[in-house]
Amino acid sequence: MTIDFNGRVVIVTGAGGGLGKEHALQFAARGAKLVVNDYGGSVSGDGGSSEPANAVVKEISDKGGEAFAHGADVTNRVQVDDMVAKAMAQWGRVDVLINNAGILRDATFAKVTPEAFRAVIETHLLGTYNCTAAVWPHMREAAYGRIVMTSSSSGVYGNFGQSNYAAAKMGVVGLMNVLHLEGAKYNIRVNSLVPAANTRMTADLMPPPVLKLMKTSAVTPMVLYLASEDAPSKRIMAAGSGGYSRIFIMESEGIYLPESERTPEAIAAQADQLNDKSALDEMDISKQSLKFLKKAADDTGVKL
Repeated sequence: MTIDFNGRVVIVTGAGGGLGKEHALQFAARGAKLVVNDYGGSVSGDGGSSEPANAVVKEISDKGGEAFAHGADVTNRVQVDDMVAKAMAQWGRVDVLINNAGILRDATFAKVTPEAFRAVIETHLLGTYNCTAAVWPHMREAAYGRIVMTSSSSGVYGNFGQSNYAAAKMGVVGLMNVLHLEGAKYNIRVNSLVPAANTRMTADLMPPPVLKLMKTSAVTPMVLYLASEDAPSKRIMAAGSGGYSRIFIMESEGIYLPESERTPEAIAAQADQLNDKSALDEMDISKQSLKFLKKAADDTGVKL
């Protein structure tokens, strides 16, 4: 099976460099028409320049592809709406959105300022909302859409000094979970990527020999898969250094306590069973809600 994007229109945010640039180039190589979005700011989000996005567009055009640059700041809904409107005016459709734009303002929680916390949340989480909300009605009308959120191991697992970044990156996973449900009947599939790559965001965090192995080109194949016609939905997928895996959010079998025994002491006494990993189960909201309701109903004689 060959995955191609002939006739598809793809928006990649933060595509002036790093992972976003690699995504844009590989989509174009497989036939997609590209909106190369980049505000052109620094890693911390300061400044702005059209040069990075224009350079990527030129690279695509020189190879016979179709693309245009747009400098929308993803935190600015008016600018994002303009970007999507221009894509619709030029090509009449938006099939794929890759939410990749991001900034870093690292500090320990004791030292992070409200401004730094807010800026990171606004770019990663609200920026993802803005771009997704702008394309959503067009995807619903077309009964087709593929959306990839960019999460992070910092959000899924935690990372010292990145409380703002981690909160935002788990936020997009929660957004994915809901959009998967709301988009299903419109053939909109939504997934999250957890990448590990050598970009300007990671350049100062790891030693050169490690960074040499973490090529951006190794991450993009997962993005192409998650954006393809036969893509899954509601998946958290990791990619880095040539390795690809799925991350699960699981729940233990847990314990049930009759009403007369519902005390913190009873929970503490059965902590080992509470934390038992031998019977982990992947949950959805209805399954999780009913899990102990059934036991409670049996215990009390209530008919569900």
